Amino acid sequence: MSNAREKKHAKKMRNQPTNVTLSSGFGAGDERGVKHHNGNEKSFQYQKQEPHSGAPQHQQPKLTHIPSEPCMNEQPSKGQCRGEKGKGQAGWRGGHQGATREIPKYITASTFARARVAEINAMLKAVTQKSSNSLVFQTLPRHMRRRAMSHNVKRLPRRLREIAQKEAEKTEHQKKEHSKNKCRKARRCHSNLLSEFNRRQKKNVWLETHIWHAKRFHMVKKWGFCLGERPTIKSYRASYRAMTKHCLLQDLSYYCCLELNGKEEEILKALSRMCSIDAGLTFAAVHFLSGKRQGSLVLYRADKYPEEMLGPITFIWKPERGTSTIPVNRKLWLWTHPTLKEDILTELKIVCQCVQPPEAAASIPEVVLTPHEEKSNIKQTENCRKRKRDDGEKNTNPVKKIVGDGTRNPSQPYSWTSSTTGIVVSDLTMEMNRYRLIGPLSHSILTEALKTASVYTEVEDAETVPHSWWVETCKNPDIVSVHHRQEAIFELLGGIATPAEIPAGTVLGLTVGDPRVNLPQKKSKALPNLEKCQDKEKVRQLCLEGVPVECAHSFIWNQDICKSVTENQISEKELNQMRSELMVPGSQLNLGHCESKIPVLLIQQPGKVTGEDRLGWGSGWDILLPKGWGMAFWIPFIYHGARVGGLKEALMHSRYKGAPSIPDDFPDCPAGILFAIEQENNLLENYKRHPPAKRPNYIKLGTLSPFRCPWEQLTRDWESRSTAQAESPVSPCSSANAKSDPGREDLCEMEGEQGPQLSCDPETLKDKPGEPEEMMDTDSPGAAAAGDTADEDVHGSNGGGTESTFCVLRSRKLLKLLAAWCQPVARRNRAALRASRMHEQELTRATCLSILRDYPRSLVWVNLSLIKKGNPELHTMICIPSKDDVLNLNEDRLYCGPQESRHSDPFKAKAQKQKEKKKVEKEQIQEGGAIQVVAGEQRCAIACAEGTPGLWPGPLPEVTGHCSRALLGFVTQGDFSLAAGCGEALGFVSLTGLLEMLSGQPADKKGLVLLRTPASLQYRFARIIIDI
Repeated sequence: MSNAREKKHAKKMRNQPTNVTLSSGFGAGDERGVKHHNGNEKSFQYQKQEPHSGAPQHQQPKLTHIPSEPCMNEQPSKGQCRGEKGKGQAGWRGGHQGATREIPKYITASTFARARVAEINAMLKAVTQKSSNSLVFQTLPRHMRRRAMSHNVKRLPRRLREIAQKEAEKTEHQKKEHSKNKCRKARRCHSNLLSEFNRRQKKNVWLETHIWHAKRFHMVKKWGFCLGERPTIKSYRASYRAMTKHCLLQDLSYYCCLELNGKEEEILKALSRMCSIDAGLTFAAVHFLSGKRQGSLVLYRADKYPEEMLGPITFIWKPERGTSTIPVNRKLWLWTHPTLKEDILTELKIVCQCVQPPEAAASIPEVVLTPHEEKSNIKQTENCRKRKRDDGEKNTNPVKKIVGDGTRNPSQPYSWTSSTTGIVVSDLTMEMNRYRLIGPLSHSILTEALKTASVYTEVEDAETVPHSWWVETCKNPDIVSVHHRQEAIFELLGGIATPAEIPAGTVLGLTVGDPRVNLPQKKSKALPNLEKCQDKEKVRQLCLEGVPVECAHSFIWNQDICKSVTENQISEKELNQMRSELMVPGSQLNLGHCESKIPVLLIQQPGKVTGEDRLGWGSGWDILLPKGWGMAFWIPFIYHGARVGGLKEALMHSRYKGAPSIPDDFPDCPAGILFAIEQENNLLENYKRHPPAKRPNYIKLGTLSPFRCPWEQLTRDWESRSTAQAESPVSPCSSANAKSDPGREDLCEMEGEQGPQLSCDPETLKDKPGEPEEMMDTDSPGAAAAGDTADEDVHGSNGGGTESTFCVLRSRKLLKLLAAWCQPVARRNRAALRASRMHEQELTRATCLSILRDYPRSLVWVNLSLIKKGNPELHTMICIPSKDDVLNLNEDRLYCGPQESRHSDPFKAKAQKQKEKKKVEKEQIQEGGAIQVVAGEQRCAIACAEGTPGLWPGPLPEVTGHCSRALLGFVTQGDFSLAAGCGEALGFVSLTGLLEMLSGQPADKKGLVLLRTPASLQYRFARIIIDI
C-alpha cells in the first residue's frame, strides 16, 4: 500500500471504535473479517473466490458458514458480484451482500446492546469533540454570524447557547481586568511617572541625567547605578578632539561622598593611620588643610602600609571663617569610587571609633510608595481628573520628588557618631551632583552658562522671597564682600587660555543664579574673552597663587541651605509659562527676586601632571551642585558647546593622562580583585561563544593566561628566581659579555667599583627552554607540586576572597629612583649624566637587595611606548629582550622584533585519546565487558574533558619562563595613541624583574622591553617610562 493510501486509510479509521475495522481492500487477498456479536454467537468471514472467465481480474468475496447453518451457504450470482465490485472493498466488513441472508434468525437484546455501546460512545465522542480551538460562534457559517456574539450569548442560535455559556465561564475566556492606569494619559502623569521611575531603580540607581543619557547612549548597569557607557554615534575621535581643543562633559554624580565632622586634631589623628607620607602629601598638608586646594591620596587599612590597600580618594577640607584660636569643628569630604565605598567606610568607622546612633535614620528622604499607597494615589488622581477644584479649596503643593531620591532604605543608617573622639561620619551619596568639564574651553563654558547671583539690598523683600537664606546672608557685609571677590575671580577665568594655568586642585566657591534663564536660543560655542584679561597683574597672581582661602568658601557645605534650594526650585512648566507671556518672544526672562540662588563649588582638575610630554593635557573643572538641579545645569552646558562622554571616554581620558583607572588598574585592592574576576568571566564567556576553529588556541601561542593577569604567581616566580640566583650569583660583566657588547664597558667599570650586580641576561634569568612538550609536561611530580601552589595562590586567593599577598609600589622616593634608572643615555652624554647623578644612588646589588627586602613582592606602574609598529591590547605580555634582540635592533633599523616559536598542545592529544577510549569503553560495556580504569588516569581525563579547548586547564606552570623571553608584567590599558601617533600602553611589571633587567642592560638601552599580544607570536620593541 502506498503512503497516500495508508494516510487515507488512517484518516478513515481515526474516529472509529476499536471493534470496527475498515477493510484496507485495494486488492488484498488475505482473509480478513469482523466478529459480529449476536444471540447465537455466530461468526461470518469472507473467503477468497476465483473470478469468472468473463469478469475482470478482481478478488470476489465469498461467504462461508459453519456447517450448522446450511441456508447461508449459497453462492452469489455473477450480476451481484459485478454490482458489488466497488462497494465490497471499501465498505463495512460482514453482511453487505444480501442482507436477508446475513441477518440471523434470533438475537439477544441485552447482549446485542452491550456490543453496540462502545460504538455509540465513540460516535457521540466524535460528534461532541472539537477538532480545533475555535469557539462556538466561530464555527457558524458566515451568513449566520452576528455582531457581538462573543459576549452576548442570546445572539447565537438556541441550540448553541448552552455550549457558548459554558465556554464563556472558563477562566481562559474570562475578560482580563484592565488596570485603570494603563492608558497613556495616566502613565504620563507626573506623579505616576516618578513612582514608576523609583520602582525601576530599586536595584540600580538612576542619575538625574539618566533619561537624557538613555535616549543618546548605550546604558550599562554597573556598581549599583545605571550609567551611560558610550554614545550611540561614532565619537572616539570627536571625544578626543573635544578633550584636546574644546570641552567634554561627564556626569560623575555616581561617585560617593563621605563626610567627617569633628575636631581637626581628632580627624587627623584617626586618618593618619590610613595613609603614609612616603606615598605623597596627606590630609595634613598646608594647602589642603586650609581648604583652598583639593588633595588626592591612597588609603590603606589602619597601620598596614604598604599592604592591604583600600583605594584612591580625593578630599576637600571646608575652609575656616576668620582666624579664631578656639578649636572648632571642621568638615572633610572624601570622594571615592562606588566600588571602594563600603571598604573605606568600614575602615573609617573603625579608626574613628564610630557606632550607629538609635536616631540615625531620623532625617531620611521620601521613599517609594507602597502598593496600597500607589492605589490610593491613583484613585485621588482619577477623582481630581473628573472634577474641577473649587475656588475656595486650598492649593497645597506636595513636596517635590527628585528622581533617585526614593532609593534610600529608611531602616538603613547614614550617619555614625563616636562617643570617644566626637567624630561624625556621614554618607552623602546622591545628595550632590558632580559634573566634570575636560578641555581648554571648560572655564569659558562655565563663565558663559553661569552668572553670579545678584545681591539683595531691600530688607522688606525677605518675607516675600522664597529664598530667605540668601536675603539673610546679604545682610552680612563681610559675606557680601567675599561674594564680590568670588565674582571678580570667576570673571577672570573667562580670559584664561586653559585651566592648566591655574594651580592644581584650586577650589572656588560661588553662588549663581538659575542657569535656565540664560539659556541661548540655539547651540553656540563658548570662546575665551581676552577683554576680561586686561588686568595682567591679577591674572598673573591668580595663576601663581590660586584662589584665596576666603574665596574657597561655599554655602553648599550647609545641608539646610541645599535642602531649601532644592525644594524651592522653579519648575520647567512655570518657566515655560513665563516665557510664553513675554512681550518679545525669545527675549531674556527676568525673574527678579523670585530667581533661585544656587550654591556651587568649582574644583580645578590638573590633567596630566606626570612625565615631560603633554603636561596639562586633559585639565578642566569639576562643579558640585545641590541635588535636584542636575538637568538645570546640564542643558546649558551642552547649549554652550560641551560634548557629552560616557565611561568609555573616561577610560580614554585616564589612559592619555597616564593615570590608573578605577578599579581596573588597582589590582591590590579588594575592588580591583573582584573586577579582574568579573572581567575574566566575561572574556571567557565571549571566547566560548566561538567554535574552536574560529578562535585562537592560546596554548599553541604560548599564552598561559589570556583573560586575567596572574599577579600573585608572577611576583612569586620572580621572588623564587631572585632567591635562586642569590645562592649562585653570576657576574654580568664578564669578559665575554664585554666583548660581545662594547657599549657596556663604561658601565662595567662603574659597577666594578660598587661591587657585583644582579644578572638580567635572559639566558641566566630563565631556565633553559626545551621542547614545547617538555615545557608543558604536567605529568612530572615537580610540575604537579608547582601547579598545586599556583592554584592555591591564584585561584584560591582571587576566587575565594579579596586578600592579596602582593602590593603596588607607591613610594615616591623609590619611584623617582627607578624612573632615573630607566632613562637611556647616549655615550656622549654619560659624563654629564655622572655629574648630574652624583647625589643619586647607583644601581648596585646592595641597593637592589635593600629595596627587595622592604618590597619583596611588588608591582610597578609603568608607561609603555612602542618604538616601531604595533598596537598593544589588554593583557599584552611585557617581556625582557635577549642580547641577540638588542644586537639585531642595532644592526637593522627595520627590525621589528623576534617571533615566538609555536608551542604544541599536549592536552588536545590527551583529549582525543580520552574520547577514543570512552568510545571503546562504551562499546565494551554494551557487549557486557567490564573495564577497570586507574583512578589517576580518570582524574586527568576529567580535567582534560572539563577544560576549554585552546586554554590551559587547571593550575598554571611557571609564568616567567614559559616562553623564550622572560615575562616581566602585563598591560592593563593599551591602544593606538592619537596624541603620540604610535601605540601606547599602561601596565604593571614586577619590581624584582625590573631591577634584574635594568642591572644587565647597557646604558643606551635602559628600559627596552618586548611586547606580545595574547593572540600573536610577534614581539614588538617598546620602552618603559616611569612617570612621577
